[in-house]
Amino acid sequence: MRCPKCGYEESKVIDSRPSDNHEAIRRRRECIRCGMRFTTFERREEVPLIVVKKDGARETFDRQKIMRGLLRATVKRNIPVARLEKLLDDMASELRDNGINEITSQEIGNMVLMRLMDLDKVAYIRFASVYRDFKDVDEFSDELRSLTN
Repeated sequence: MRCPKCGYEESKVIDSRPSDNHEAIRRRRECIRCGMRFTTFERREEVPLIVVKKDGARETFDRQKIMRGLLRATVKRNIPVARLEKLLDDMASELRDNGINEITSQEIGNMVLMRLMDLDKVAYIRFASVYRDFKDVDEFSDELRSLTN
């Protein structure tokens, strides 16, 4: 790490601890040459998650796009936004922990549906009706029946 005062490239770590939000490591350093103390933060390099759409197009994962769908599915339901944020955090963590860099939109939709099924069945049906694009009442009824079995 280069010293901000003298530019010397060697320093020693005096103290190391997680940052307040636990998303980085905070390191207190001291320059070997001039003795200046400074702080650095070490973060994991995030590789963007790529979503492969039904038509083969690729786009960067957009958390807000899923949140908009969740908010529509849970309108007038007693589900706090913080719970939806946690659902998205859990999904993102699962993908990151599994080292997934590319995923289909269908897989993302299924991940959301699995979590909604445990959270709220009405929200699940609302999300599924848009995501699965039911063509008629029979498809909708089949999905409802699968929930009650």
